[in-house]
Amino acid sequence: MAEFTNEVEPLSPEFLKLYEAQFFGFTPQTCMLRVYSAFQDSLYDILLTLEAVCVKKFGGAEPQPKLSQQASECTEKLLKFLQDRIQRLSSRMETLLVNNVLSIPLNVLLPEDQPHQKYPQAVEQILKLEKELAQLEQSYRAEVCARQALLVELEEQKSVQEELDSLLKWIGELRVTWMQGGMGSVQDSFTFMTQTVKHLKDMMKEIAKKSRSLDEP
Repeated sequence: MAEFTNEVEPLSPEFLKLYEAQFFGFTPQTCMLRVYSAFQDSLYDILLTLEAVCVKKFGGAEPQPKLSQQASECTEKLLKFLQDRIQRLSSRMETLLVNNVLSIPLNVLLPEDQPHQKYPQAVEQILKLEKELAQLEQSYRAEVCARQALLVELEEQKSVQEELDSLLKWIGELRVTWMQGGMGSVQDSFTFMTQTVKHLKDMMKEIAKKSRSLDEP
């Protein structure tokens, strides 16, 4: 989250704050990453609740599928917009936290680290640990983003499943009505069947459209 400069290398001790991690039990970057992750999860839950309230308010007890789809698209756009703003603010907060709060002066040596001054570790081992720490942080970031994308996809799949359930229910009711009411005249039966086929085609097109949107990356 913090921006790199030419003066401080990404894998340098100044960037990873290994001494601060030894003192506090965590690195400043890890602290800020956990705050960012928790805020992301809370933001997603809040937006889902807001979406449900808006759909219920404007669509009533049984909102139209089109309204639910539009609300879901608006929620996704708002989430991306807020994530971008939060990312920028998070970078500034991390810089402030790293430089002014979770920072130990260079002239301070913790008692448990005094033997390290007499017997320093090999440079190769330190560089290896720094590289592994950076890779772990990058993997954690990727997992957070993947989790958010999975939650969005699950919501879209739920919407498609509701459409399928509604279609099956409608077909069942149609079958019962057809059996109870009889076939009627040939002209009435043909007209009714034509309208039924047209309605089924429209619903299948809508479901296929939503399914394609789920398959797109």
